[in-house]
Amino acid sequence: MKKKLAIDAMGGDFAPKSVVEGCLLARAEFTDTEFILFGDETKIRPLISDMTNMTIVHTTEKIDSGESDPVKAIRSKKKASLVLAATAVKNGEADALISAGNTGALLASGIFTVGRIKQVDRPGLMSTMPTLDGKGFDMLDLGANAENTARHLHNFAVLGSFYAANVRGIERPTVGLLNNGSEASKGAPLQKEAYELLAADETINFIGNVEARELMNGVADVVVVDGFTGNAVLKSIEGTASSLMKQLKTAITEGGILSKIGALLMKKSLYRLKDSLDYEKAGGAVLFGLKAPVIKSHGSSKADAIFATLKQTHKMLETDVVGKLVRHYQEDK
Repeated sequence: MKKKLAIDAMGGDFAPKSVVEGCLLARAEFTDTEFILFGDETKIRPLISDMTNMTIVHTTEKIDSGESDPVKAIRSKKKASLVLAATAVKNGEADALISAGNTGALLASGIFTVGRIKQVDRPGLMSTMPTLDGKGFDMLDLGANAENTARHLHNFAVLGSFYAANVRGIERPTVGLLNNGSEASKGAPLQKEAYELLAADETINFIGNVEARELMNGVADVVVVDGFTGNAVLKSIEGTASSLMKQLKTAITEGGILSKIGALLMKKSLYRLKDSLDYEKAGGAVLFGLKAPVIKSHGSSKADAIFATLKQTHKMLETDVVGKLVRHYQEDK
């Protein structure tokens, strides 16, 4: 059966050009997929010479990245590209929702329009983050929830494990609880209670507390954390990786002829380092725990990053990870 992706073509800093170009790259690889682009047809159609497996749904509104109240925006802009794309998923006209636009609006559209799986208290925003060995780790929640309970963190461990096993192909993925120390006694009441719930669940391969300094060393396949802390850690990793590459480039360009020769000799190694720190290659952030895949690509995504997100979405549909998650909770009742 053909997979149908509802894509907010107007979301992101370089939309619709980067979104369309990413879709064209994905179309060349996935002939079993239809790409439904929601947005201004006058801007989208000139970018596509061949409409095979491409559909444009013309929209007259879009939700801007700077909207102060995303929930109000999706309720007031009924014809916005993101809103109509989410509605298509809700109505079964598409299998997944992808956007590089306003994160808050996408979260609201996912939760209120697509809808959460009944047994999931709080969907979590999850992304595959880089590790030095290139394998990566899945971390959630990255900011879908400002506050969480221990039960929510336990939910995140189940969600993350399902994603790592089905989409990333990791057999019995390890799960760590982000804390301020590795000892079982560490943490605030939230972490201590969550530790007990995770340790008692034999369906989860829980390895205990993990510290932030060990994340990029691949200490666990899945790391669970409250949304406020997770968002701060995410931005710290992104900022550190970006600063590191800038400093390295400056050191080479300003270091004289010997530095340039050294960089030339280490060219392949430096590119491998750059790739290992590039979080966009793993795809977008998934709002996991909903009735269908909802994926947020980075706002500054260009064609390659959009393609990576579409490839990730295709894998989620191919492995039926959401369906397996629903069945897991039904069997667990």
